[in-house]
Amino acid sequence: MDLLRIPGSRIVEVSRLAFATPDVDFLCFGESDQPSPSTAHKAAVAALAEGQTKYSDVRGLLLLRTALAAYLTGLHAHPVSETRVQVTASGMTAMNVALAAIVRAGQRVVLHEPAWPNVPNAALVRGAQVEAIDLIALEDGRFRLDLDHLDQILTGARVFILNSPNNPTGWTASLAELRAILEICRRRSVWLISDEVYSRLVYDGSAAAPSLLDIATPEDRVIVVNSFSKTWVMTGWRLGWMVLPEGARDGISEIVEITHSGVAPFVQQAGVAAVADTDVVAAFRAHCTRGRQLAGEALAGLNGLHYAAPDGAFYAFVGVEGLRDSLSLAKRLVTEHGVAVAPGVAFGSSGEGYLRVCFAQSPQRLERAMSRLRDGLLQELSAR
Repeated sequence: MDLLRIPGSRIVEVSRLAFATPDVDFLCFGESDQPSPSTAHKAAVAALAEGQTKYSDVRGLLLLRTALAAYLTGLHAHPVSETRVQVTASGMTAMNVALAAIVRAGQRVVLHEPAWPNVPNAALVRGAQVEAIDLIALEDGRFRLDLDHLDQILTGARVFILNSPNNPTGWTASLAELRAILEICRRRSVWLISDEVYSRLVYDGSAAAPSLLDIATPEDRVIVVNSFSKTWVMTGWRLGWMVLPEGARDGISEIVEITHSGVAPFVQQAGVAAVADTDVVAAFRAHCTRGRQLAGEALAGLNGLHYAAPDGAFYAFVGVEGLRDSLSLAKRLVTEHGVAVAPGVAFGSSGEGYLRVCFAQSPQRLERAMSRLRDGLLQELSAR
C-alpha cells in the first residue's frame, strides 16, 4: 500500500494488552481520573441549548481569544494581545499547524529527548529530518539540557521544539535556560516552538513554569503551544491554542481552515468558563502534588532505581538499573502484576531503561497501583 507509515506507539501497544487483561490499573496514559470542571460542562450544555453548533470564526471565538490573552497577560511578564492568539482543536493540532506553517520537506527539526512521540512523528509526516538532542540524565535522577550541544546542533536547523515542563521526565527549564535557548535560536535564525501544555503543573510554589512568554518579544520567531487538556483536566474536549508572532495569525488561520476548519463553538464556550474558573487550576495542582508524594513514597528504598520527584508535569520517570527492554517489562507488569505504565522506549532511544508513571490519579487508586508496581519492580530487580 502506498501510504505513509510512522512508528507505532509503544504506549498504545501496552494499553491494548491492558484493556484485554482483567483488573489492571492504568498509569500509562497522560490523563487524570479527575472530572473536567463542572463550569465547563454547564457552559457547553448552555451553548448547545442555544444552538451554538454552527461554523464559527476559524481564529476562535473572540470571547475565548480575549479571555486567553487576559489569562496569559496576568500569568507572564509580558502582555499578550488577542491578535496573537489562535484557537485550535487540541495542543497537538496546534503543533501540527505550527509545523505546517514553518517546515518543508528535507528541513531539519531538532527536539530534545526523551520526548512525547507524537511530536517527532508530526515532523516526520512533514518530510522533515528529525534530529534529537538527549537530555542528560544526572546521577540523582534529574535531567538537564546541554546548551553548548544545543548551540552546535542548531546550526542549519529550521526549528527547535522545546517542551518544558517536559513529558516524560518532568524536567523544567529555568528562566536563565530559556534566555539562553532563545538567544541561540535568534543567533542561528531558528524558529522556536515551545510546548507549554504542562505550564501550570509545577511544584515549587510558582503560579506557572518559566515561559517564553516571559522573555520573547512579539517579533521573535517563537510560537507557544498550549492546551486545556492538562491544566483544566479537559483531555477529551480537544481544545488548545497558539500564541504567534504579531502579524502572523491571518496566515496561520488559513492553515487552520484547511486542517480542521475551526473548533466547535460550544466547546469554546466551555473553554471560556474554564479559564475563568481559577479554583480548578489550584485544586488540580494540589491533586497532582499529592500524587507526586504517593509515587515517591512507593518508589523509595528500592535499590536499583534512579528517580527524583519531577519539577513539573505529572509523571514519575523511573530509571531501572540494567533494564534493556522497557517494553517487555511494561507488558510483564500488566500480565503479572495488574498495572500498566508506559515503557521509556516509547519516548525515544534515550528513554530506554525507564518507565513513565502517571501519578495524576485519586489517592486510593494510585496507592493500589503503586503497590502493584513496587511489587513488580522488586521482582524484576531481585531476579538480576
